[in-house]
Amino acid sequence: MNYEAHGKHLIAGKWVESEEKFSSSPASGNPQEFSTGNAQLVDDACKAAEAAFWEFGYSSRKERAKFLNTIADEIEARGEIITAIGTSESGLPAGRLEGERGRTTGQLRFFADHILKGDYLDKRIDEALPDRAPMPRPEIKLGQRPVGPVAVFGASNFPLAFSVAGGDTAAALAAGCPVVVKAHSAHPGTSEIVAEAIHVAIEKCGIHAGVFSMVHGGSREVGTSLVQHPLINAVGFTGSLGGGRALFDLCAQRPTPIPFFGELGSVNPVFLLPQALSARGVEIANGWAGSLTMGAGQFCTNPGIIVAVEGKDADIFVETAVSALNESASQVMLTDGIAQAYRDGRTTIASGKGVQEVLTTSCDLRNATPYLFTVSADDWLANEELGEEVFGPLGVIIRAKDEAQMLEIANALKGQLTCTLQMDAGDIALGQKLMPVLERKAGRVLANGFPTGVEVCDTMVHGGPYPASTNFGATSVGSMSIRRFLRPVSYQNLPKELLPEDFQA
Repeated sequence: MNYEAHGKHLIAGKWVESEEKFSSSPASGNPQEFSTGNAQLVDDACKAAEAAFWEFGYSSRKERAKFLNTIADEIEARGEIITAIGTSESGLPAGRLEGERGRTTGQLRFFADHILKGDYLDKRIDEALPDRAPMPRPEIKLGQRPVGPVAVFGASNFPLAFSVAGGDTAAALAAGCPVVVKAHSAHPGTSEIVAEAIHVAIEKCGIHAGVFSMVHGGSREVGTSLVQHPLINAVGFTGSLGGGRALFDLCAQRPTPIPFFGELGSVNPVFLLPQALSARGVEIANGWAGSLTMGAGQFCTNPGIIVAVEGKDADIFVETAVSALNESASQVMLTDGIAQAYRDGRTTIASGKGVQEVLTTSCDLRNATPYLFTVSADDWLANEELGEEVFGPLGVIIRAKDEAQMLEIANALKGQLTCTLQMDAGDIALGQKLMPVLERKAGRVLANGFPTGVEVCDTMVHGGPYPASTNFGATSVGSMSIRRFLRPVSYQNLPKELLPEDFQA
């Protein structure tokens, strides 16, 4: 199915064209022209969001839940065309886009249900103690309130689930925060269609049009203007370490600094404990190869590093992994830039002291095939570059001399989204030594699985210490992600009529 984009920005209910244009770079099909964003459009969108906040920020949970469900309905109604343009722009297979669309609508409905329950408000009440000596205590109530307009940056690797109507947008709208989205220039047509779905939902629900705006990219000016705009109160971002850190610094340097919730990258190490490696090494190697190459390795939870004690069992693991990865077909990467960065990352890893390339492949244009390297723990510990994320199906196997050096590697890790233990019953003692370190290093620790794939649920943490994310206390997936766009307020001795609606029952 062909889709002819109109290429405009959505600003407070109006489709707006700008003079400057940029062309999309689809994996297949013809490029299309889109309006380039600029500081004036950002200013218009932010002012509209602030105007909307005085209504939307004080709307009922029931009204916001209806809005979220209506957005999900409208996205589903456009499912066929979303898949068509999404596969063309990103090169992702139709099945992946359809699954991601389901996750996107599922997140919206998940937050609709979540706010109706009301638990996220964390309401607390201390009754008045007028007769307390030596001083009486007033009545104090506490609840969570929306922070105001929020900026969201669409991610390159998830055209739907971490994009225009993705998890950040769903959480912010659920909290009562208007959203201004910077659409990712890698999939502007997909972004446009989803923005249309939100636009229709706004009209159907009778909500202030400023509650959502989308500005296309095509220029760094858009992102810079957005995070520096005085009416933006928080930022949700998923992307590269370099780009995210630059935006984070801008947020911190504002006259009024604001929180920047950035998910920036991770190598997601997998520790192969000796008993599991001996008993299940071949099985684990095949599973790891499948996880490493899933989606051309373009997941932030891609398990790029294996840690194992050197020896015969580790040799068998490497041989099995090489054999499994050799069978992987070439996959199209999301953008030309990501493909080039993948090749550059391979060059950086390959040039490291003591690094051995055990699987050499040839990647060209936007196509990716896996690379696999081994390195001694001594050489890995001496070279920080070997612990940096390479976005794509590239794996590094670190050979430790013994269990003590495996623990040394764990301590040397930077912040991660995930750390994994492959272990059997005989590995419990070593696992107990590793756990205090790994839980300090990662937002999610798992056993006998692979981290690719993030469940949207109450118990999920998708975040971690820097550089995995810029705020170690936050998650960008799951019900706790709404907390990023709320702040606690205490109400002391206020009459019921002045309290938020949720305290008046």
